Amino acid sequence: MLYLHDVWVNWFEGEENGYNVCHFHEWRKEDGVELLDQVPLLKVEADLFHYIENDLAELPQQLLDDIYQKAYLRKNHERVQLDYCFIVTDGVGILAVDTIGYNIPIRKSRLIPRQEQLVYEMIATHETKKYSFYQQQKQKNFHILSPEPELMRGLTRKERQLKQLLFMALDQLFSSNNEAEVRYWFTEWCPERYSHIQAMNFAEAWDQLFEEIKYGWSEKHEIFCENIIKGQPFFEKLWEMEQGSKVN
Repeated sequence: MLYLHDVWVNWFEGEENGYNVCHFHEWRKEDGVELLDQVPLLKVEADLFHYIENDLAELPQQLLDDIYQKAYLRKNHERVQLDYCFIVTDGVGILAVDTIGYNIPIRKSRLIPRQEQLVYEMIATHETKKYSFYQQQKQKNFHILSPEPELMRGLTRKERQLKQLLFMALDQLFSSNNEAEVRYWFTEWCPERYSHIQAMNFAEAWDQLFEEIKYGWSEKHEIFCENIIKGQPFFEKLWEMEQGSKVN
């Protein structure tokens, strides 16, 4: 068993999509970074790595058995034993995982660049460990509240967070089933199409609005997001948190 020592981790909890587990250059001052005193390192096949990185599904029991109670967190100069915590790589991607006692990857973190380099060096001559696991045959079901990676590619952490906030607001708009309201917001997005939009029913207007908005991120997206969440305290709080966040 390979081990890494003195590993800084920045846990992202309950994230089923790897794009929300931020790389080191996107860590923020307010993130709760922890220090792992010791953590086992596993080299696995690519399909298992992507399964762990991009889902919240059951981990192979053999994997859990292999790393059981072999990781330690350093807290206030004490070593705290963790039941199921490990670093996993397929030779390309690298991820730290802590199940907090469950059998699914509840918490995930990237590593700092120096330790990523160390992982590559350690596994260079190491055999890949094969674990049998049940992987759903059907394609992962992405939806507006769990967008497909293609819609988040190339965006910064702030842009991803604001885009997900916008999608939450659009999902609420869809749930309202209010034809006049969805026409209003589509006109806000595309004022030059006002007369065309007025002839649309609810489904047509919402579908086309979402198609127009879902790709990329721009100042136009940000202004639209700020406007559509106005008067909704929960959304406004999320907006303020993103606007006030600073990268390390």
